[in-house]
Amino acid sequence: MRFLKHLFFIFLAFNLLSCEDDLAKQIQLKFPDNQTKVQIGSKLNATLFIPKEGTISGEITLQGQKFPINNTRIEIPISTNLLLGKHQLKLDFKFNKEEFRLQKEIEIINNQPPKLMGYSIVNTYPHNAKAYTQGLEFVGDTLYEGTGQYKQSSLRKVDYKTGKVLQKINLPDRVFGEGVSILNGKIYQLTWRSGYGFIYDLTTFEELDKFAFNNSAEGWGLCNDGERFYKSDGTDKIWILEPETMKELSYIQPTTDNGTNKQLNELEWVNGKIYANTYQRDGVAIINPKNGAIDAVIDFRGLRDLINKPADFDPQNHVLNGIAVHPETGNLFVTGKNWDKLFEVEIYEK
Repeated sequence: MRFLKHLFFIFLAFNLLSCEDDLAKQIQLKFPDNQTKVQIGSKLNATLFIPKEGTISGEITLQGQKFPINNTRIEIPISTNLLLGKHQLKLDFKFNKEEFRLQKEIEIINNQPPKLMGYSIVNTYPHNAKAYTQGLEFVGDTLYEGTGQYKQSSLRKVDYKTGKVLQKINLPDRVFGEGVSILNGKIYQLTWRSGYGFIYDLTTFEELDKFAFNNSAEGWGLCNDGERFYKSDGTDKIWILEPETMKELSYIQPTTDNGTNKQLNELEWVNGKIYANTYQRDGVAIINPKNGAIDAVIDFRGLRDLINKPADFDPQNHVLNGIAVHPETGNLFVTGKNWDKLFEVEIYEK
């Protein structure tokens, strides 16, 4: 008899656990029309579906902000201080004293489309057509350039008015050079898939150190605001790096009113914004570094038609890449991979 009683309690406990497990699988967070995109400054509406009656208490966490749960109807204000992009909505709650945890990815998008910007050419300068341009940056009136391709990657100091290379070092054959940025007398240069970047002395080009990539697998574009670096890696993220260690601290996700953008390549810091070339596109995104909003897009279509196209011209390869702002005039200088021209341009809103 004792044995049967013991068996009964085991069966009861197993059955209760099984019911709880089944309930956890049935609980869902449902969105109107299955739409998980929400504009910044609006409200996120959803329903917590639980297939039985009971009492609910708990909280929702979004980017560190917490909101109470006390019924199945969810309404969360998407405040303007939130980061744009894809983020996890975390629900921790009790239903009839049982604890549950639920996660759902939502995408916070901008509440207005990017402004469309045009350009006018101020000057055209010669550019080395053998340079597979990956990064440009001015220091005073001198242009520094990083180039790519295996066995062809380099770091250069250039007289932009003549195109003459004043100083140059070649990178090891095994690495593919990418974006460059200059801070406190040092040049920082990324590599594509080697997992690290180089640090050089600005004057001598002597290699001072290397730095490892941590969370990002690749190096694409690099810029800095005088205090921190911003690094693209071909994904929908721009990483924020601490300059002493080059450790990736956090990231923003460049986002329009439609969603996040990928393949942002060469970066330049211009008047408090990040200018980002989009790989294989004739456009440059202007990004708010505080939340990732793409505020504007510069339409550079037509610029590539002005270069002298070689016999092996490839529209998928000879693409726009390379952005630098002149510190005195404020004008942008743009070129492309293996372009024979460097363009000085002024930007205006269309």
